[in-house]
Amino acid sequence: MELEVGTVLEGKVTGVKKFGAFVALPEGKTGMVHISEVSNEFIQDLSAVLSEGQTVKVKVIHVGEDGKIALSIKRTLPPPERPARPAGQRGGRSSRSDAPRVWQPKRQAPQGEMSFEDMMARFKTQSEEKISDLKRVTENHRGGGYSRRR
Repeated sequence: MELEVGTVLEGKVTGVKKFGAFVALPEGKTGMVHISEVSNEFIQDLSAVLSEGQTVKVKVIHVGEDGKIALSIKRTLPPPERPARPAGQRGGRSSRSDAPRVWQPKRQAPQGEMSFEDMMARFKTQSEEKISDLKRVTENHRGGGYSRRR
């Protein structure tokens, strides 16, 4: 019997390593199940899931020209259930309207009655903060602080 990709067989685990498990197939052939093809869940230690002598159902996923046979256990399992997402939600983000985004200035919290001098002092400190942020960002884009140009 010639093994073909997609064939589902039963085999016996003959060895368990960190990277995968070797499975004895019918007609004296041996294939390997990589650790990523054992389960739909993350597996830290393969020996906790598989043991030598255990009978497993495997699917042939690749037959190399050199005779190496790649097997999968997880492809014989039913697909994992995914939690349902609300309609209109993509990529784990909260739903947004499809309208283009337009910059809006931040709304200032109501300050009550301020004198003209207080408003000017607040404006000056905000402006200085914005300018220093802008300088820091542009210097980072140019490659650093010291420049010989004036």
